[in-house]
Amino acid sequence: MKKNRKDLFEEQVRSSAPQAEDHQDPAVGAASEEYAPENINLGEKLNEKEKECAVNYDKYLRAVAELDNYKKRTAREKTDIIKYGKEDVIRDILPFVDSLDRALEHAESNTDIQAFKEGLKLIQDQLLCSLKKHGVERIECAGKEFDPNFHEAMQQVNSEHHEENKVINEFERGYLLNGRLLRPSKVSVCKK
Repeated sequence: MKKNRKDLFEEQVRSSAPQAEDHQDPAVGAASEEYAPENINLGEKLNEKEKECAVNYDKYLRAVAELDNYKKRTAREKTDIIKYGKEDVIRDILPFVDSLDRALEHAESNTDIQAFKEGLKLIQDQLLCSLKKHGVERIECAGKEFDPNFHEAMQQVNSEHHEENKVINEFERGYLLNGRLLRPSKVSVCKK
């Protein structure tokens, strides 16, 4: 019976395998036995590192989730600040509105103009105190040097009684908010 190539090849492999074992170098066998404990030790180290990697990955996922929650929380807080940030100012202005209501009721029943003026002055002082509490201050400019950073010149007036570039009259008061210009004073300035 004729053998095919596959059978011949398998036969050669079987016949060469025992010979390879017989001619094995004794030093190679000793070296593999020498490194066997180290291979076991490396396997243990690999297992430890895989556990450490899993712990670090878990920490990473938690940190990413925490950062995402922080971003959402700060965005929500920011919208609340924008939406309700004026609450303190409005709460402080409401007594001023109540005082105006009382003044109007009093004006209908009383004909004393002087008392009405004094009441309006008290309401104005009350409002200015409330605004000052929130950092709003008036810009005082009558008789002072014209400053384009705080004043807006509406007209120039020739006057012999005032010095050049001095504010003569104030048409509309200016205000600062915590030292920053909120609205400039509209004034007339002396030009000679």
